[in-house]
Amino acid sequence: MGERVLLKGNDAIGEAAIRAGCTCYFGYPITPQNELTAYMAKHMIEKGRTFIQAESEVAAINMVYGSSSAGARSMTSSSSPGISLKQEGISYMVGAQLPAVIVNIVRGGPGLGNIAPSQADYFQACKGGGHGDYRMVTYGPATVQEAADLTMKSFDVADRYRNPVMVLGDAILGQMMEPLTFKEFEVNPPPKPWAVGGPRNGRAPNLINSLSLEDGVVEDWNWMFKAKFEEMKKNELMVECLNTKDADLIMVAYGTTSRICKAVMTRAREQGLKVGLIRPITVWPFPYQVLADAAKKTKEFLVVEMSLGQMIEDVKLSVLDNAAIHFHGRPGGGIPTEKDIMELITHVLVEKRKGHVTTRGSAVDWKIS
Repeated sequence: MGERVLLKGNDAIGEAAIRAGCTCYFGYPITPQNELTAYMAKHMIEKGRTFIQAESEVAAINMVYGSSSAGARSMTSSSSPGISLKQEGISYMVGAQLPAVIVNIVRGGPGLGNIAPSQADYFQACKGGGHGDYRMVTYGPATVQEAADLTMKSFDVADRYRNPVMVLGDAILGQMMEPLTFKEFEVNPPPKPWAVGGPRNGRAPNLINSLSLEDGVVEDWNWMFKAKFEEMKKNELMVECLNTKDADLIMVAYGTTSRICKAVMTRAREQGLKVGLIRPITVWPFPYQVLADAAKKTKEFLVVEMSLGQMIEDVKLSVLDNAAIHFHGRPGGGIPTEKDIMELITHVLVEKRKGHVTTRGSAVDWKIS
């Protein structure tokens, strides 16, 4: 284990990427992830690696496309509106089977919104924000330590599947400082015989693109992608389950919101309420079976998000009609509080008034039918 350091989340992600062997970074400034771009500007150049502040987000993702085509470990980062501008390029990279790491430090929206924390890019990240049938392994770290660990892991996962990987954070994670230790990491990218190069590399040149006008070829590609995505589901799923075996109510939350829910769970248990937590660490692939198994015993689920409830769809697909699903969310940069969540849990488990919309201050219970 290395030295313990105190870093802001954005800086930790940048340092983790450098330690994971990132050789090319391309980005464009946007709050609240600017520290990450600034960190890379300083430290990539110090190490003789490539840093370019592109003229736009569109340019940045296409620079990632080009450097990845040449076999480089490549990365970009942005925040919500900037990631939206990168969507075409992300789809192109999946179609061309190019690995890269993409970091989204989510801010409030829609539109330009604000620079406050949000989780409202869940659909964009997990359902394929660009065109075509595609998926990316998407991590939702909850701590600065986890953000660093998952960033390092992302480079290997991207290379393994020749597919972009996303780290989905938010403004709190990017801006807060926490102690962390950078774990030992073996930088050993696999051979990339598919990369462009040509005679200078002693082999025939490769052509990398995602265009084919021949009948059936793109359909065949999609079936190949489907098989690859199924392998990701089988091998890359990460989830944390806390106090779920005896729970009368299970909260489902990821990222920063899960930290709040952990505190609520502790408080509820102290009051004799059997509350558990399922935390997806990969928001794609989503832990459908974990929730389905939990719903065989627990009949009350509470989804907590910094959004209008985008993850509810996946929770509902998991538990089907085997449990009631409640929701508490704060959109547009709002942050759920322990008090509001605890009030809702008490409402569900103690007062037993369910089946309608109830507003108590900013606590909202939507029972999903």
